[in-house]
Amino acid sequence: MAILIIAEHNNHSLKSETHKVVQAASQIGSEITVLVAGANCSAVATEAAAIKGVTKVLLADNAVYQHQLAENIAPLVAELGKDFSHILAAATTTGKNFLPRVAAMLDVAQISDVIAIESADTFVRPIYAGNAIATVQSADTIKVLTVRPAAFRAAESGNSAEITTLSTVHDAGVSSFIAEELTKSERPELTAARVVISGGRGMQNGENFALLNGIADKLGAAIGASRAAVDAGFVPNDMQVGQTGKIVAPELYIAVGISGAIQHLAGMKDSKVIVAINKDADAPIFQIADYGLVADLFSVLPELEQQL
Repeated sequence: MAILIIAEHNNHSLKSETHKVVQAASQIGSEITVLVAGANCSAVATEAAAIKGVTKVLLADNAVYQHQLAENIAPLVAELGKDFSHILAAATTTGKNFLPRVAAMLDVAQISDVIAIESADTFVRPIYAGNAIATVQSADTIKVLTVRPAAFRAAESGNSAEITTLSTVHDAGVSSFIAEELTKSERPELTAARVVISGGRGMQNGENFALLNGIADKLGAAIGASRAAVDAGFVPNDMQVGQTGKIVAPELYIAVGISGAIQHLAGMKDSKVIVAINKDADAPIFQIADYGLVADLFSVLPELEQQL
């Protein structure tokens, strides 16, 4: 099985999601090629070549790929993908943007959000906001998959795969990069954090989210939020955890003032240990929590921070 993985990166370094996609691919076959498409990204290719299980790295280094615009990346992947049995990318904003286009160009169906590999043609994915799990078998000659990184552990480094530079350039000329505004934080990235503490509507306002800061600092945690808190304007939407936000699976997830709507549970129920703090004893969050505390968060959080 020849497998092509499209690397997730920022042109400077490889993101952890790629390591996890490699781990998923290794359950399909052993011939794994990673495509690094970007600008001035040779360092990323070197990182990708160091992942155990990777046999080859393709480097497409050109200004047209700098911001990984889907209109430019998709034709490149579709052209290369004809020589592979499987094409994989992380189920991130970038992967979800270009890979459906690739599937359309190759006239095959895409299988999204894969959380387990049963065989080379059979995959497991959640449906109905995670309330059901579907096992999908594909008869397509080329399988196009987005992989949920939170469902797989990261492949280790310690390899030295061959790096081949590509001369192929696809510039569709129909889109251009204008600008981006990046959130800067000293805390770990939400999807990669070992510990996540999230606040919900029960926080009452944005100022009260400051109660989570001290705890997050002591635990080295990222801070998230439910959609209700985001929709209420308490915090920006890049903090949202859930079906329409970010999918996380940390070692410890602390839900504060979150009732536990199914859309939120879909984004964090794979966490190793779940702690819930809510004054409503009947809140759905307690049904999946490993530890639950029925209490007023405004009295509990300061005490928790002090104890930590």
